Amino acid sequence: MKTLIIAEKPDMGRNIAAAIDPRAKNHRTYIEGEHYIITWAIGHLIGLAEPDAYDDKYKRWNIGDLPIIPEVFKLVPNKKTMDQLKVIKELAKRCDSLVNGCDAGREGQYIFSLIQRHLKLRQPVKRLWISDLTPETIRRGFAELREGSEYDNLTKAATARSEADWLIGMNGSRAFTTKHNVLLSVGRVQTPVLALIYDRQKIIETFDSLKFYEVEAKFLQEDTAYRGLWQGERLTDPKKAEAIAAKVKGKTGSIASYEVKDVKEYPFKLYDLTLLQREANGKFGFSAKKTLDTAQALYEKHKVITYPRTNSNYVTEQNIPEMHKTLSSLHGTSYDEWAKGANKSLVNKGNKFICNPAKVEDHHAILPTHRKASGLSPDEAKLYDLIVRRFLSQFYPAAEYKSHTVLTEVEQETFKTTVKELLSLGWKVLYADQKKERPKGGKRDKDDDSEDEEEVLEPFSVNPAASVKCTDAAMKEKETQPPKHYTEGTLLKAMESAGKQIEDEEVRDAMKDSGLGTPATRAATIERLKNVGYVTMQGKRIMISQKGRTAIELIRAAGVELLTSPEMTGMWERRLNEIARGSASDATFMENVKKFATMIVDKVRQQARADIKAFEGDEKPGKGKSARGQRSTRSTSSGRTSRTSSGPSGASSSAPAKSTAVKERAEAPGDGTIAACPRPGCGGRLFMGRKGYGCTHYRSGCSFVIWKESFGRSLTDAQVRAIAEKGKTAKLKLTMADGTETQGKIVLRNEATGELAVEADR
Repeated sequence: MKTLIIAEKPDMGRNIAAAIDPRAKNHRTYIEGEHYIITWAIGHLIGLAEPDAYDDKYKRWNIGDLPIIPEVFKLVPNKKTMDQLKVIKELAKRCDSLVNGCDAGREGQYIFSLIQRHLKLRQPVKRLWISDLTPETIRRGFAELREGSEYDNLTKAATARSEADWLIGMNGSRAFTTKHNVLLSVGRVQTPVLALIYDRQKIIETFDSLKFYEVEAKFLQEDTAYRGLWQGERLTDPKKAEAIAAKVKGKTGSIASYEVKDVKEYPFKLYDLTLLQREANGKFGFSAKKTLDTAQALYEKHKVITYPRTNSNYVTEQNIPEMHKTLSSLHGTSYDEWAKGANKSLVNKGNKFICNPAKVEDHHAILPTHRKASGLSPDEAKLYDLIVRRFLSQFYPAAEYKSHTVLTEVEQETFKTTVKELLSLGWKVLYADQKKERPKGGKRDKDDDSEDEEEVLEPFSVNPAASVKCTDAAMKEKETQPPKHYTEGTLLKAMESAGKQIEDEEVRDAMKDSGLGTPATRAATIERLKNVGYVTMQGKRIMISQKGRTAIELIRAAGVELLTSPEMTGMWERRLNEIARGSASDATFMENVKKFATMIVDKVRQQARADIKAFEGDEKPGKGKSARGQRSTRSTSSGRTSRTSSGPSGASSSAPAKSTAVKERAEAPGDGTIAACPRPGCGGRLFMGRKGYGCTHYRSGCSFVIWKESFGRSLTDAQVRAIAEKGKTAKLKLTMADGTETQGKIVLRNEATGELAVEADR
C-alpha cells in the first residue's frame, strides 16, 4: 500500500509532488505516484459545530439557555469544501500510513488533526516540518520525517485555543447580544484588542495640550557653527524664555564640557511576521492581512522566501549555510552590487545577533531563498525587497559614528549640543536610496522638530579651551501632544507586547512569550474588528466606531473587565505556548476558560438593557479633537455621551452599580494626566511633556517635575504614577551617575521638587 501525504493547500501539495515524485500523475484533486499519493486540504475543511448541533433550542438565542458548555466538542465539515474531504477519505482507504504535510505551526497541526479525528484515520502518522518550499528543503524534510506523536502537545494547544475561542465567543456574544438587542461580537482576542483602540482614542479625545517653551541658541567657534538647547527645568513662562534668549544673544561663552565617543549601529534584526507587517504598513500602507497574504504568495507560489508565519527574528546553526547559498544566488540579480559587497564571514554561528537557536521554536526568521525571483506583482516585489535588504544587511558591518556632546555656557546659562558625525555607512548603504531607515518603535516624532541630536556628514569638533560666540538665540513655543491614533502597524506592536507595559520587570520578563493572538492570527483579528463594524479606517489611522465604544463600555460596566484585559489574554496565550511545550495541562486551562465563560453570562444577566441609541453614532472618523488637543464636542468630561441619557455602559439610570474598577475608570479625569501632584497642598496633576512629567499648576508656581530620563531609564507612565502615588517604583535595572549598573527602586526624595533617588536592592 501507499503513503497518503496531506498538504495544507493545493500549491503546497503540487510543490511536494514535484520535489519527491516528479513523474506522478495529476488527478486534479490529488497526485499519485508509485509510493505516494499527495492531496491537500483547502484551509480548514472541518470546524467546531454550532450550538444547535447539541440541542435544537440553541437555534434561538436566549440568555436563559446560557452558558453553552459542551462536554465533548462536535466537529462538522465545511459545506463548501465537502468534496475535497470526501477525496481524502477515499484516498486514505488505499493507504497504510499518513504524512502530515500541513504548514509547520499550530494552525497547520490543527487542520490535520481535525481531518484525522473526523475521518477516524487510524494509520500511523509522520510529520513533515519544513520552513520553505524549495525542492531541496522538501526532499531533506522527507529524509528527516518525524514521528507524528512528537507533536501531540502542539495538537493539544491548538485544540485548546480553538475550543477556548468557541466558549468565550459563543457565550459572550450571545449573552451581550440577547441582553442589549444589538448584535455584539465578543472574543477572547478581539475584545482586548478593541479595548486597546478604545482606551487610546479616549485619551486623544480628552487630551488638553499644555504650552511650554524652549530656547535654542546658535554658536560659532572659528569655522565651526552649531546649535544648542537651553538646559533647565521646563519653561512655562514665555517671558522667562525670552529673557534667557535676550541675555545670551551676542555674548561670548565657553565650552563647559566636551565629550566624544565612538558609536556603532548594527543592522536591524531579521524579520518575523509581525515586524514585517508593521514595516510594510508604515512604508507602503499595507494592511496586516495584505502583508500576510502577499508573504504567503511569495512563500507558496513563488517559493522565494521561507515560511512567513514565524515569531522569531533569529536563525539556527543549520540555516547559516543556506544563508550563504542565498547570498551567492543574488549575484547577477538587481541586488548584484550589494551581494558582491557583502562579507560572507559576518554571518556565522558565533554571531548571536543573527544565530540564536534558543530563540527559535517552530520557525526561524523570514529569509529569501536561493530561488531567483521572477514574475512578482508590484506589491510582491515591494515586500520581497524589504526581506532581501534586511537579509543582505546582516552581511555588512555596523555603521560607525562619532558622537559629540557639547555643553556651552553663556552668562551662566547652559546649552546642550549633540552631534552625530558619520564615519562609515556600513549596512546603511543598502538604504541610501531611501529615506532614513529607522527601527520600529524608535521613530522620531514628526512634530518633534527640536530633537537635540543632529547628524552630519562632515567632520565636527570644538576646542574646549577656546571661547564661543552666541550669534543668535530665540524662544520656541511648544505644546504637549497626545499619543497617536493606532495604525495597523502600531496596533500589531501593541498586540505583540501585551502585558509588557507592566511596571514590575520580573513579571514582565515572565510574560515575554505572551501576546494577543499569534503572528498568524493577528491580521485576521484586525479584519474581524472592521467586519463587525467596531472600527473604521481613516487613511492609516484606526478609528473606533460608536458601536465599538459602547461594546467596550458595556463589557466593563458588566463587571467582566478581564475580558478586555490584554494582560490576561496575553497570559492565556502564554499558557497555550506552555501546553505546546508540554509544561502545562490543557485540561486545567479549559476548566478555567469554562469558569470564565460562566461568569460572563452570570454578570451580563444582572445588567440593565442599553438604550439602542447608544450604538448609533453620527460622528465622522477623527471627529472630536482639533489639532490643538481640544476636547471632543461629542463627549462630556464624565465620558457620558451627550446624545442619550445613558452612561458609558449605554445602560439606563436603573443599571446596577458598576464594579470598583469600572467606577474608578469613569471617575478618572480624561485629560491626559496620570497622577496627582505629590507636592504638599498643590492639588494639581502630573502630565507628560517632551522631557519630563510636570504639574498642571505650573502657572501657579508649582515647579514639581520628574525627568523622563532618570538613572539610565526612560520612565513609563506606570512608573511615574508609582513614584507619585507610592513614593517608589518596583525593582528595576538602573544605571548610576558614575556608569555603574545596579538593581533597585527609584524613590521620590523630595515631594516639593520631584527630585529622585535610588533605593538599592539589598
